Amino acid sequence: MKGRNLRAAMHVSAVFATWLAALMLIPALVDLYYGNPDWIVFAISCAVIAALATIVAAATRGIRPTYSTRFAFLLVNLLWLTFAVAGAVPFVESSLQLSLADAFFESMSGITTTGSTVITGLDGLPPGLLLWRSMLQWVGGLGVIGLGLFILPYLKIGGSSVFKLESSDRYDRPFSRMTTFAVSIIGIYMASTFICATLYAMTGMTGFDAINHAMTTVSTGGYSTHDASFGYFENLSTQWVAIVFMLIGATPFTALVVLMLRGRIDMFRDNQVIVMLCYTLGLGIVLAIYLDVTHTEELGLGIEHAIFNIVSLVTTTGYANADYLQWGPFAIALVFMATFLGGCSGSTAGGVKTYRWIALYGIMRRALDRFIYPHAVQSVHSGKDVVGEDTLEVVLLYFTAFILMWSLLTVALTLTGTDFLTALSGILTALANVGPGLGEVIGPAGNFAPLSDSAKWILSFAMLLGRLEIFTVLVLAAPAFWRE
Repeated sequence: MKGRNLRAAMHVSAVFATWLAALMLIPALVDLYYGNPDWIVFAISCAVIAALATIVAAATRGIRPTYSTRFAFLLVNLLWLTFAVAGAVPFVESSLQLSLADAFFESMSGITTTGSTVITGLDGLPPGLLLWRSMLQWVGGLGVIGLGLFILPYLKIGGSSVFKLESSDRYDRPFSRMTTFAVSIIGIYMASTFICATLYAMTGMTGFDAINHAMTTVSTGGYSTHDASFGYFENLSTQWVAIVFMLIGATPFTALVVLMLRGRIDMFRDNQVIVMLCYTLGLGIVLAIYLDVTHTEELGLGIEHAIFNIVSLVTTTGYANADYLQWGPFAIALVFMATFLGGCSGSTAGGVKTYRWIALYGIMRRALDRFIYPHAVQSVHSGKDVVGEDTLEVVLLYFTAFILMWSLLTVALTLTGTDFLTALSGILTALANVGPGLGEVIGPAGNFAPLSDSAKWILSFAMLLGRLEIFTVLVLAAPAFWRE
């Protein structure tokens, strides 16, 4: 039965790999249009991956899995690994001649919408490679929505079912058929990308920059076509378009479907949306006031930089329009705090997620009340919804696992010769799928290229852990998972 499930998961992954291979023809055509010889790289990569995937799909065709949580866990892990491996092939074969560790890191960072990079000289990079990086994040963002809405709730380890946010009367089954619902999600995702690209172009971006940044904004991925990231674009309206669409990417897409297609504004009554907007705005205002009081930046520029960078970090996008590590220790502390927070469930954002912070606050408040009223029977609420005890247990387990993996992987990274600050913030930004870390090496003005290959493999694993909510990956290490 285990072999049957593995072969069935391989079949599904191979089918998806052929689709990813087909997408490689787009950057191939772009390179061909611009006269760049790297079009051959994408054409060959497409042919090789499509051929291998077709062989695997044919060899495993007709095998029906035993539908269970085990199969779902196996399939999710295999899908993400397949995408990361297939996505790395053009990087290895391109004119950049990246090592296997660098190429896999870049691809994993893209498909998990993390945004960390090992590539320098983006301004002179072949257009096809720039577009491929953006497409990986766009595809990854769409996969993350599906993961959060349709898979993780079934596995009972996170996602939209936690507070009945998408399964309540407000959001549940906005359409009677799941196929219609899924198509609506994809439609909203594509429409958001198109509108974002149009507005970027209207504010002064070139068409190529607008398309790339629209894909990495809506997916909250953060890859840019320039080394200076959003610092390259001085137009204030461009920055605010990014802020709006980063926040849209971090809100539940089910709520967006209800808003766009049913005209209902339920998302503005959603507790996690309200909480996310409140702590994002609060941190941004505090940082702007600090920059003004300390005369680090004048008020107008300080507000722009503070709001933009806080929104980018909270939504786990990872864009930067300034080197915030030069703003002083208090600003760095706020940035460090923002890295933890994350967006809403059912969105493209990573991080710890708002619903878990709401649950943790409820748990702490109930514990404090029990010190005063030891015999009181109290429930934890999120808005008007009562949070079940099983959900609270899962939230506590997640926080425990997050801190444990952060600690262990930080130690592992220091063994590769990485300094402690880089290791600590690097693992955090990987687990939270944010992008930039702290310090001179991996801060907003640097990248991950100077790290050793072994460090990049560890960070790639951490990105996968964070994107799949930790337990989805760790469960494969349990002996019971592989028993009949």
